[in-house]
Amino acid sequence: MQIAENTVASFHYVLKTPEGEVLESSREAEPMAYLHGTGGIIPGLEEEMSGKSTGDRFEATIPPEKAYGEHDPARVQQVPLAAFQGVDKVEPGMVFRASTDGGDIPVVIRAVEGDTVVVDANHQMAGQTLVFDIEITDVREATPQELEHGHVHAGGADH
Repeated sequence: MQIAENTVASFHYVLKTPEGEVLESSREAEPMAYLHGTGGIIPGLEEEMSGKSTGDRFEATIPPEKAYGEHDPARVQQVPLAAFQGVDKVEPGMVFRASTDGGDIPVVIRAVEGDTVVVDANHQMAGQTLVFDIEITDVREATPQELEHGHVHAGGADH
């Protein structure tokens, strides 16, 4: 069976930079499973998965515009340190959730400059070309419940 709309694909991956630095891997865990066609994985990888079958191995290089987008300078803002009440020490690299009109989003502290904190709401991989080494471990038809809910259920069972 090939990966197509309304199928569930399971796969192992190693995510690397174009220079070969490994960013993350599923090799020591369970394969990742997603419902094809629902946006459960980044668009460029979903395109590359289409038509593949169990046992296929391939490498996919995904540009930023088909991954997490370009880095958007408008998503980097300065906020008063006072906005972090109850936090003993605010430091670069810390992640917080910020409330916006569109819901809560993660922000990363990029710098603390006196009473001002520079926060970045871009995805941590925005602006990056991503290289995936993929091994398809299973492809199956989605269950009616998975199609109705728009996501994979563990073992294909309803929840």
